[in-house]
Amino acid sequence: MAILKQRKNKKFSYTPRYFDDKGEGNPFEIKHKFDEYRKTVGGNTGLKTKIVNALGELKSNPDKKADRRILIIIAILVFIFLAIIEFDLSIFFSK
Repeated sequence: MAILKQRKNKKFSYTPRYFDDKGEGNPFEIKHKFDEYRKTVGGNTGLKTKIVNALGELKSNPDKKADRRILIIIAILVFIFLAIIEFDLSIFFSK
């Protein structure tokens, strides 16, 4: 009686069409092309390790113009936020 038995899953021996048989990597693994050059991509580590790795990547970044641009954008967004909540900006300036 097949009512009491559970069905077995079918097994297929599938090989991808454009996978070379030399065994370089897993054909089913989806990976970004820059993952091997970054430290922050990887396993589940602690928050402190993630922050330290992100700061290390930021310090080793050769493009300083992009860093300056990001800081300017963040500063503008902070001032817009402070203007929306009607924060009194006169405390930062002396008379």
